[in-house]
Parts: sequence; C-alpha cells; structure tokens
Amino acid sequence: MVKKPKSWREKLAESKDFPRVEKITPKMAGRWGAKLGDTVVIPTPKEVDKIMKNVPQGRLITINQIREIVAKKHKATIGCPITCGIFARIAAGAADEDAKEGKKNITPYWRTLKAGGEINEKYPGGIEGQKKLLEKEGHKVIQKGKKWVVVDFEKYLVRL
Repeated sequence: MVKKPKSWREKLAESKDFPRVEKITPKMAGRWGAKLGDTVVIPTPKEVDKIMKNVPQGRLITINQIREIVAKKHKATIGCPITCGIFARIAAGAADEDAKEGKKNITPYWRTLKAGGEINEKYPGGIEGQKKLLEKEGHKVIQKGKKWVVVDFEKYLVRL
C-alpha cells in the first residue's frame, strides 16, 4: 500500500524535537560564518509561521530577519538558515492549502523574502503568483539577472 504524503498543514504541525539549541560545529562555522562556541537554534515550523503571520499588509520581512527573531527568542547566536528556510516553505504551502479551501485569514507568505529582497521561487504560485500578490499591495517587482526582487524592499521591512 502506498503511503499518502503529508499535507503542508501536517508538516507545519510537526515539531519533532524542536526547538533545539545546539553548539556550532566546525563545519557549520565555516559554512555560516559563525564561530566555534556560538549556538544555533532550530525553531519549530509553527514559530516561523507565527512570525510570517504577523507581517502586516504593505510590509515585508526577510528570512534573515526571521532567523534573528528566533535566535533572540531562544538566546542563540544564530537561527538555522536551512531549517528556517524549509519551515517558511512549509508555512507557505499550508497557507496555500488553506486558501484553496476558501479560508481568508492565511499566512501572507509572499511578504517573506530571501536576502536582498528576492522573491522565493519555491513558494506557491512561483515567481508570477508572488509578483501579483506583492504588486497588489503596492510593491514594484523587477527582474535582476535571473532573480526577481522587490524594489526598495528595505523601506518596507518590519522593524525587529
């Protein structure tokens, strides 16, 4: 019997053994520009979703800001760049499932950008879907090389 894949909402609800704060390993230190003795927090998917949910219309947040928020909350040096990105994608997928069921109060995932104001092509609707949603909120989105970015995104970032 083929096992049915988990929905995005089921993935969002999973917390496994997170949140968890760990010491930075030498491999992590080199990859993330951290120092040995620093700590990294692996948050829960719901923590990332909650931060994304609180970004008001017309405002934006970057995944790096989310990492800063979870690091501060858990008294860690940094928020894990890998899991924070994965959990933001899970939150976006869960929001899309909610929207498809007609729910109105969904996580506004399109307001969460990558570093440098770049749109996340892995979010539901891809570049075009997010571009439409961002433009509807008054943002201008342009292509820079292979990337799509929000013009002057820094002006619209939420304050930490």
